[in-house]
Amino acid sequence: MEYLHIDSTAVNAHQHSAGAKQSGPAKEENHIGRSRGGNTTKIHALVYSLGNPITFILTEGNCHDSPVALDLLKEVSLTGVNVVGDKAYGSTVIRDYITNQGGTYTIPPRESALAPWTVDWWVYKERHSIECFFNRLKHFRRVATRYDKTAYVFRTFIHVAAILLLLR
Repeated sequence: MEYLHIDSTAVNAHQHSAGAKQSGPAKEENHIGRSRGGNTTKIHALVYSLGNPITFILTEGNCHDSPVALDLLKEVSLTGVNVVGDKAYGSTVIRDYITNQGGTYTIPPRESALAPWTVDWWVYKERHSIECFFNRLKHFRRVATRYDKTAYVFRTFIHVAAILLLLR
């Protein structure tokens, strides 16, 4: 793996997907966030340069991208890998973690950054592979609009959809 691409996408949750009862020993959150736009769930994904998925995490739709990034990056070895992401992943903690693990990053700085760093914009243009992955993933109607009440059922179908995308 030469390049890893990290990003997230929001998925609208159907009105009937909310309100599942928390039961059982592993009372897992349903990962449905409420906002002015309605109920949403966010899929945070990590793909390699061909656009094939490595791992993903579900969160509420109103969750920011940067706190989840470290959880995604801890699941893979970053030695000799270039992590490509957008400005949401440009925090000092994430960049330091990538360099301490032996990797490099191509993440543009925000306009308000006090000490902006240089970015290889030709490598950054290859970030389209994760956007294409999300586009192909949302071709599955059950992923594009979340109908499932519980997060583990929705996560299971995302796994099935990702497997079907790998088989194409």
